Amino acid sequence: MQRRKLFAVALAGVLAGGGLAACSDSPNANNNANNAKQAEFLSIGMPNGTVTENNNPFIGTSAGASLGYRWMIYEPLGQWNNTKPADPLTPWLASEIKWSADYKTVDLTIRDGATWSDGKPLTAEDVVYTYNLVKSNEALNIFAIPFDAITSEGNKVKITFKSSQFTTQHKVIGQIPIVPKHVWEKIADPATDPIKQPVGSGPYVLKSFSQQATILSVRESGYWQPLPKVKELRYTSYADNNAMSTALATGQAEWSFVFIPNYQQTFVAKDPEHYKVWAPGVLGIHGLYINTTQKPFDDPALRRAMNMVINRNDIFVQAEAGYFHPEIKSVTGLPEGAGDAYIADEFKGKTFSVDVEGAKKLLTESGYKLEGTTLKDKAGKAVSIKLSDPAPWSDYQTTLEIIKSNLAEIGIEAVVEKPNQNVWDANVQKGDFGGTMRWTNGGSTPFDIYQTVMDGDLMKPIGTAAQQGNFGRFQSPEATAALKAYSNATDETARKAALATIQKIFVEQAPMLPVGSDNVGGAYSTKNWVGWPSDADSYAPMQPTQAGALTVVLKLQPANS
Repeated sequence: MQRRKLFAVALAGVLAGGGLAACSDSPNANNNANNAKQAEFLSIGMPNGTVTENNNPFIGTSAGASLGYRWMIYEPLGQWNNTKPADPLTPWLASEIKWSADYKTVDLTIRDGATWSDGKPLTAEDVVYTYNLVKSNEALNIFAIPFDAITSEGNKVKITFKSSQFTTQHKVIGQIPIVPKHVWEKIADPATDPIKQPVGSGPYVLKSFSQQATILSVRESGYWQPLPKVKELRYTSYADNNAMSTALATGQAEWSFVFIPNYQQTFVAKDPEHYKVWAPGVLGIHGLYINTTQKPFDDPALRRAMNMVINRNDIFVQAEAGYFHPEIKSVTGLPEGAGDAYIADEFKGKTFSVDVEGAKKLLTESGYKLEGTTLKDKAGKAVSIKLSDPAPWSDYQTTLEIIKSNLAEIGIEAVVEKPNQNVWDANVQKGDFGGTMRWTNGGSTPFDIYQTVMDGDLMKPIGTAAQQGNFGRFQSPEATAALKAYSNATDETARKAALATIQKIFVEQAPMLPVGSDNVGGAYSTKNWVGWPSDADSYAPMQPTQAGALTVVLKLQPANS
């Protein structure tokens, strides 16, 4: 997603006063409903710190992306429900989506009656322009999609690709926002322009931007389907997880994707009738990325030893409150449930367990020496590593402290750093880090997990931003070839063989140390609005930064209607 994008991409910093206080005159206090009147707005929050006004739907660190409102203004051709990853996409701006058998061509029928918020019609020409814009601009082509020809005739669009898009079809159709040609062709640099006055096809327009509340109001007319019942969406970026959790518990916010320690006691118990948490799992994971360009961490034996001492159960219980990122047990890194069917025969039943003595033995056999409490590498230098994640992400910070303690048991000294999110994100993309907890992309197959970690086609030189993966600069031509073989395979037998190779490399070379599985959940309130997705009706992801959040908003109804 994008993830935390599958996890929400966050912007760091601290709001003045440590976050928005829970006061009656807050712009997010939904007093209409409290006075028995029908609610008219929905308050949405994210724990992202200070944000700057940026509504560019292609920039993953923009306010529109990190808070999620870009998907209320801009829409994709189809909606992908990643809680049911294998299901086909729901036609959206495209009324018909037809892929060729080899997934190298997609034929689209662009929906009649869709208009931009400035009143101009949305046409096939806009779709062709958008995809050519992405194709011609590497910074916008964040999924590294190998576009070939993009053409239109009437309301029909045909897109061809240089390779099969079996594993990326949901991204091609469901995660590229369509933009108006008549607006964007006048923009000098689409990759950096903040788009202060966004024009989109969605049901909402930007009304105002501020740190207290970025407000979107529903369009008056021209939307291609019935308008949502929610007249306004009010987005607030809170200082950190704690401030966000407090806002949820006091009713200041009604919807968020945030880690809540002791969530039953600190949130649900405050109003058991209305306060809910739903955290559906998906095919995406979180783990410790290792910078494989830094010695001695370029040695797979050292990375395997580190993998052997991480206490994943401690992390799940202490850092993730026993619910947020379920413990990864399979050595393949695949999450329980969603990933079970994809585990190669060689690794079925093989699970992680803490094995400090086994790790020491492996290190000794590989030429390392443990002198007292210090591990010395093959050159006699003490082994140390810098671990970093943004300070507001309390679950990741606790995870890093646990990992620091785990690594100390085999003589590795770890230092935990807490840069702000902008610095952290830039450093991770440029390869300027030792180790960092981060998510992978997620998809309809395990491909996205392994691609994010190991794909050589995503690798950039140190100092050059790698937007979508291989942040640790892992070099394995065999892994890259196997990923290509999997995505280009035309039958399940070939896919199974390629996946077995991918998993063997992941297990034996440990380019990333898997810790927990991903979810696209949310904490929410039914006091003012009902119709949220659930186990009984998982029609969309609950995470408000996902593209599918628009589907949620369109389904909501006033609680007292």
